[in-house]
Amino acid sequence: MKEQIEALRQRFESELQAAQNSDAVEKLRVAYLGKKGSVTDLLKGLKAVAGDQKKEMGQLINQLKHQVEEGIAQQVEAIRAAEEERLIASAEQYDVTLPVDQSEGSYHPITLVQRQLEEIFSSMGFTIEDYKEIVTDYECFEAVNIPKHHPARDMQDTYYLSNGQLLKTHTSAAQNAIMRKYGAPLRAVFPGRCFRNESTDACHENTFFQMEGLMIDKDISISNLIYFMKTMLSEVFERDITVRLRPGFFPFVEPGFELDISCLICGGEGCPSCKNSGWLELCPCGMIHPNVLKMGGIDPEEYTGFAFGLGLTRLAMMKYGIKDIRDLNSGNLKALSQFKHE
Repeated sequence: MKEQIEALRQRFESELQAAQNSDAVEKLRVAYLGKKGSVTDLLKGLKAVAGDQKKEMGQLINQLKHQVEEGIAQQVEAIRAAEEERLIASAEQYDVTLPVDQSEGSYHPITLVQRQLEEIFSSMGFTIEDYKEIVTDYECFEAVNIPKHHPARDMQDTYYLSNGQLLKTHTSAAQNAIMRKYGAPLRAVFPGRCFRNESTDACHENTFFQMEGLMIDKDISISNLIYFMKTMLSEVFERDITVRLRPGFFPFVEPGFELDISCLICGGEGCPSCKNSGWLELCPCGMIHPNVLKMGGIDPEEYTGFAFGLGLTRLAMMKYGIKDIRDLNSGNLKALSQFKHE
C-alpha cells in the first residue's frame, strides 16, 4: 500500500502542474478528494490493512490528503492572481492628467448637505463616523432603551430580514458601538441611510438619510444642545431660521424634544411638504437616557450628554427648495442636474 500511496502522490503533482484554469483544478479536487476520489478510496481501504500497519498507513494517507488539499488551494490562488494580472494588463489605460469635463455629472443634494454638515461639526471638534445599514435588534432597539415588546417599537415600521437582523430604522442604532469605541468624553456625528416600511408622500419616504450626533462629558446640559443646533442651522442656511423646541418622547433621551424649523418651502403658511402645518420636524433630540449611557459602558453618575437625529433628507429639501421628498430617490436627472455646479 505504501507504493500505491507514493505513486498517487507523484501522479497528483504531475496533474496539478498541468491544471492551468479553475475548472481543471476543480476536476482534480473531485478526482482525489471527492466521495469516489483516489484518496478517499485509500482511506476506505484501510480496513483491509493488518492491525500493526494500519496506524502507519493511516498517517501516510492523511499526509497525502493534506498535500492534495494544500496543493489545490495554492493552485487556485495562483490562478486567481494570474487572472487579475491579465485583467489589469488588458484594461484600457487612462491619462489621469487629462482635464475633467465639468459639464457631466453632479453631486446629489443629500451628499452636498452631508459634506457641509461634516465640515461644520468637524470645526466644532466632532469626530465623523460611519456605520453599517444592517444591524441587530439589540443595536437598533434594546441598546437605546427600547426593550422587546416595548410599545415604542410601534413608532417605527421595521424591515426584518430572515436571519433575525434588520435594516436600521434610525442612525441611533450606532450609538452603543460609538460609545464603546470612544468612551467619555465624546463628540461624534455619524450620517447614514435609514429604512422604514411606511407609505410615501411629499414629506415621507421608506428610505431616507439622517445624521446622528452625540456629545458626552461632565456637566453637559440642554443649553449645550440648543447652542450646537443653532450654530449648525445658521451655518447651513447662512441666515436666521425660525425654530421651535417642543417636548417629544423618545425612549433613548430624557427629557426629549422635537426641534422644528419654519417651513422654507411655503414660508410657514402651510404646504404638502410640511403637512400644511407651517413647521417641519427636523431634529429629534434630548439628553441621553442614563440606561443608554450604562449600556454604552459610560457611568451616568459622572457623565451626561445629549443626542440628536438630524434629518439630512428634510434638511436638503429646505436648503434647496425641494417640494417633494420622493424626488431625491427618483433618479430623475432633470431634477438633480441643477446641483452639478455646486
